[in-house]
Amino acid sequence: MTTEITRNVARKIAEIFNRRRTLDKLLDIEFIAIGPGTATMKMKITEDMTNVYGSTHGGAVFALADAVFAYACNSRNVVSVASGCMIDYLAPSFPGDILTATGEFQGGRGRQGIYDIAITNQKGQLIATFRGKSHATNKTVLATEEEKTGDTP
Repeated sequence: MTTEITRNVARKIAEIFNRRRTLDKLLDIEFIAIGPGTATMKMKITEDMTNVYGSTHGGAVFALADAVFAYACNSRNVVSVASGCMIDYLAPSFPGDILTATGEFQGGRGRQGIYDIAITNQKGQLIATFRGKSHATNKTVLATEEEKTGDTP
């Protein structure tokens, strides 16, 4: 596929994912961009996302990174799921901060893929790094959506 076709496929997949009711919506995670093997999203930290010390709860940061991981690893029109992930928290963030997560495919073999996601604040400071391992199924995102809705190309 040409680069433009793969970008268009990634955009169609993002449109499908953006219509779904997910945790991303509950946390007001905003979709920014998608491309083949990449995705970017952002989230404004609210008081409801804090831990007992007043900084951002690790689960909220993880949810942002995991959302980016899902978009990036499905962006090539292969239904992919997480088979493992890890996160390193490097600095705190606080209510009012805007976190941006950017993910990128690093490589893989067979049905396995590795994606790295960097989470930064509005000042460009690195807050956390996330590495996700994906497992690709034998289904495609677009065909699966067409089966659900009864639409055909």
